[in-house]
Amino acid sequence: MSIKGDSRIFGFHAVFARLRHSPATISEVFLDRKRRDARIRKLEERLNESKVKTSRCDVERLNNMLPGIAHQGVVASITVDETVLSLEDIIAPASKPQLFVVLDGVTDPRNLGAIMRSACAFGVTAIIVPKDRSVGITDVVEKVASGAAGIIPLISVTNLARSLRSLKESDFWIVGTDGEAEESIRDFNFPNRTVLVFGAEGSGARRLTKETCDHLVSIPITDIIESLNVAVSVGICLYAVSYTHLRAHE
Repeated sequence: MSIKGDSRIFGFHAVFARLRHSPATISEVFLDRKRRDARIRKLEERLNESKVKTSRCDVERLNNMLPGIAHQGVVASITVDETVLSLEDIIAPASKPQLFVVLDGVTDPRNLGAIMRSACAFGVTAIIVPKDRSVGITDVVEKVASGAAGIIPLISVTNLARSLRSLKESDFWIVGTDGEAEESIRDFNFPNRTVLVFGAEGSGARRLTKETCDHLVSIPITDIIESLNVAVSVGICLYAVSYTHLRAHE
């Protein structure tokens, strides 16, 4: 199934990334008429090379497109035409390594954007979220993700615990993060087929989600702070997974 529609992204990073990965989805780019610096000239050159329609306009028009957003004088209108995947569509055969990230209760678009960027960097197959406690792809997510939002699938599921059990049946190990867990990620050997589960900062993952996990691990930190931002936690854990797999091949 496909979903079609129009959306907007903003800022240099997001537009440059979209231009690199999927220029055909850019309908038109609007640039601040008064900006003539090297950065915006370079973007304009790339847009012209890719034959993307570009318009110079007053900053007031850009402000009206995205009220209250620091758009840097760059706003792009994009066409969203993406295949909506289900877990069944992307689960590989049991012999193939895969890594999923589950976000239970993460509703901040900046956190999701940062997580998508890290997920793209570390080769995550997809990010899974519950329909009732998550943020979708917004212009802020696109901006923070710097292009990763167009690469990493975001799969929304109705029943998260049931989806985790389904992944278990496909030989995945469900590893949740919990500040109170006795086992540290420093000592944990992540399997080749891993699902990393994260909850919102403060409240954490829901009880049923935690109970569905095979293991709970903690990130060792000093007692100066109580917890880490969820996007930071995801980045640390993804590095720990990659380090485990690097050691396994030494």
